[in-house]
Amino acid sequence: MELMIPLKNQPGLPYYSQIYSYIKEEIKKGNIGPATRLPSTRQLAENIKVSRSTTQMAYEQLLSEGYIEAVPCKGYFVCRIESLVRTGQDQGDKISSFFSPSSVGRDKSGEWKVDFSPRGIDLCAFPFNTWRKISKNTLVDDNREMFMPGDPQGEPAFREAIRSYLHSARGVNCLAEQIIVGAGSEYLLMLLSQILGTERLIAMENPTYKQAYRVFRSLKYQVVPVAMDKSGMDVELLKKSGADIAYVMPSHQYPTGIVMPVKRRQELLAWAYEQEGRYLIEDDYDSEFRYKGKPIPALQGMDGRNRVIYYGTFSKSIAPAIRVSYMVLPAPLLAVYRERMNFYASTVSRIDQNILYEFMGEGHYERHLNRMRAVYKAKHDAMSVGLKPFESQFLITGEHAGLHLLLTDRKKRAESLLINMAATSGVKVYGMSGYFIQEEHNAYPSTVVLGYASLTEEEIRTGLALLCQAWSVCDQKEGSCE
Repeated sequence: MELMIPLKNQPGLPYYSQIYSYIKEEIKKGNIGPATRLPSTRQLAENIKVSRSTTQMAYEQLLSEGYIEAVPCKGYFVCRIESLVRTGQDQGDKISSFFSPSSVGRDKSGEWKVDFSPRGIDLCAFPFNTWRKISKNTLVDDNREMFMPGDPQGEPAFREAIRSYLHSARGVNCLAEQIIVGAGSEYLLMLLSQILGTERLIAMENPTYKQAYRVFRSLKYQVVPVAMDKSGMDVELLKKSGADIAYVMPSHQYPTGIVMPVKRRQELLAWAYEQEGRYLIEDDYDSEFRYKGKPIPALQGMDGRNRVIYYGTFSKSIAPAIRVSYMVLPAPLLAVYRERMNFYASTVSRIDQNILYEFMGEGHYERHLNRMRAVYKAKHDAMSVGLKPFESQFLITGEHAGLHLLLTDRKKRAESLLINMAATSGVKVYGMSGYFIQEEHNAYPSTVVLGYASLTEEEIRTGLALLCQAWSVCDQKEGSCE
């Protein structure tokens, strides 16, 4: 087929974004039907007089979100997206009307030569001077108000800043009144348990973020693991689980790195809409760092029936010690919170909230994110280059987003063997088995996780060279690990 896409020369609206938006809307409206073959990137570029890289960027974003699929040797085809789930968004904004007002491998100091921890971040580029200045200004003139009790949900101005950021950067639709600020996601999950009640069955992706699992279990929740396929949590298995709450990470699943396509997101929403009282908990922990295409919009933005509970944090984007997270409650759950739990004091001091508010309001947060994206992109590229010799022996996945990669051994050597072989060379790597709720469900028996955020590019190259030798990759690629 041919596509005639109207392009406008608008500052801040690049052509690839216009192409992506036009095709997506045509698919959603049904004007371009399922299984329709789209023109090649070269053909489309020639038709609308743009560079081929422009059309490639647009198609890559559509691929990432699951609107189209690439069939080898045949081309690009529109995915079958079942009648876009009626979310209620076309009924107007109902939110506003709801409210009235081991020692092996370590050196003599006990340190590893290289530690590929998936939990670290880079603090070398942190704007300490800016943070120091804002902190000083917050306390200038003996600002006594900062030492008084504040709003239990978090300071209104800070929550509005979060709302504005989430709407523009993540496509989240909410009011500031729906946001609750807390000291870490663990606290917010405990607070949520008071709102939902503990007589719930929670489904979690398997493998998953084990800290959330530990919190749920400590709160006496029954948790059922649900296996994943290439698109994320298997909805058919979710239906069979009997769960009424599903905890998912659609924008970048941890630790597999799966980005959930739009069709699977709709299927999850449809599951939630089938029965009253069902909810999806969306953990959007590191959506800021994506290296191919633009960030995937949040699942919450697709929900018009108040069934998605959205979580976010500043721990990955700023620093873990900040300990500031936020939760967006659907309107009905917010009503329950205000009725039963609004006597809980905020666990984040007004001083810290004000510092973050000023940091965001003055544009420092956006500049910091842009700087960190460049820093992590350079490290990501160093990992990609350094892993080239590994490709014959390992399947490498999760490379398009986040701060870690997965290496699955094609020789099927045991995960523990890979870890021990790395340790003898002074390199610490992490086994995938540690992320499964029940290890017998491990579908990745020969996989290790390599995080790179806290390493320098030189440390990355050193660590990969050591792994290349430890895992005998250099035996087949002589000289390529130098």
